[in-house]
Amino acid sequence: MAPDHPISIRNRHTGHTEIERVYGEAWLRRIYGNPLGRIALHAIVKRALFSRLYGRAMDLPSSAARIAPFIATYGLDPSEFAAPTPAAYPTFNEFFYRKLKPEARPVDPRPDMAVLPADGRHLGFQNASRVSGIFAKGQTFDIPALVADRSLGERYAQGSVVCSRLCPVDYHRFHFPVAGVPSDPFLAEGPLFSVNPIALRQRAAYLWENRRQRVTIDAGPFGLVTVVAIGATNVGSIVNTFTPGIPVEKGAEKGYFRFGGSFLATLFEPGRIRLQDDLVRAGEEAVEVYAKVGTPLGSLA
Repeated sequence: MAPDHPISIRNRHTGHTEIERVYGEAWLRRIYGNPLGRIALHAIVKRALFSRLYGRAMDLPSSAARIAPFIATYGLDPSEFAAPTPAAYPTFNEFFYRKLKPEARPVDPRPDMAVLPADGRHLGFQNASRVSGIFAKGQTFDIPALVADRSLGERYAQGSVVCSRLCPVDYHRFHFPVAGVPSDPFLAEGPLFSVNPIALRQRAAYLWENRRQRVTIDAGPFGLVTVVAIGATNVGSIVNTFTPGIPVEKGAEKGYFRFGGSFLATLFEPGRIRLQDDLVRAGEEAVEVYAKVGTPLGSLA
């Protein structure tokens, strides 16, 4: 698919196909779509300092003036917010990583069902070794690079992968897809390229080159599940809110991204899970499924 092609999304909850409204689309196309933009990309934009400075701007009290226009432009529902009113957020960043009311994101209760870890646009691949195109034809996964560990990556070489892309308009807290015991986080340093399809259609490797954090979950019948949180341009940081070594329930909060678009990859060992049909179709056709955290990801195989 061409980098400048509109981004189509299938909405699981409405059944409709939609065209994504991309936050900062003109800027992204300039940076990733022409030679002069790519010079700026490698000289400035991909560097952590650029994202830190932007993130600090979103921590200033003056940034709160952006909240009401943002809600209106992207049609967010303030009745879902845990805060009593949007005015309760003192900065844009605190609004950005806001909590929601528990009833706004119910978790599928079936014990044999893993759930999506975040609100976002998702692609599913039942067997990562058979992927012939992620975001564009000819692009395949480098699982060992993604998890930043050769031996761990080999465990998932023929396993299942779900990619979850969060846009700036999304709820930016992420949750455990399964119950189990989480490990200590492992951080792999790297640049901060965009993870929007405008960029990923040109180079999916940004996913395993970017700064990312890995957590493995000893998940009983689901096996060893690994979740990789991937930073991106203007993501100030990946913040964990769980305690390593303490058992967690499915759907429990795992952490949040500060300002910017971001990405999660959830990996299962071979033979452990049967992904939902709409996620597999999305992976085969490179048309993401929009679905909310806590809804079905796949059932025990």
